[in-house]
Amino acid sequence: MSLRDFLDRFRPVGTPGASATGVPADRTAERAAELEPALARLTDVQRDAAGIRAAAEEAAEVLRRDTARQAERLVAAARQRAPEVRRQAAEPLLREARQEADALRAAGESAASAVRRRAGERMPGLVDRAVADALRLAGRAGDVP
Repeated sequence: MSLRDFLDRFRPVGTPGASATGVPADRTAERAAELEPALARLTDVQRDAAGIRAAAEEAAEVLRRDTARQAERLVAAARQRAPEVRRQAAEPLLREARQEADALRAAGESAASAVRRRAGERMPGLVDRAVADALRLAGRAGDVP
């Protein structure tokens, strides 16, 4: 009990003037009597709130576990599909690369054909010059003592 509560007990109960007979008011007891039913109900509400909170935490834990399992299944399915998705994504690039390789091969074959054609056209003249040079050199070789 605080000093203030103690002193409040001796405060006059009535109006100033002639003193009236009576017992000093016990305000602490009055407050306790007034608040006790409300506090008792509050205790019940707190107990109910604790039960609700516990049930919510349990439900949240179940939800977390279910969600974690679902996430694991999704990841496993994604990993399983990944090779096919990669193949599908690479397909247009591979098609383009094959077309480019075919175009390069055709250009190379065309260039090689042109070189062979020019070689075929020039070969007789080059052979004639080579033979003429060889005969000339052979004829000079016979002149040398």
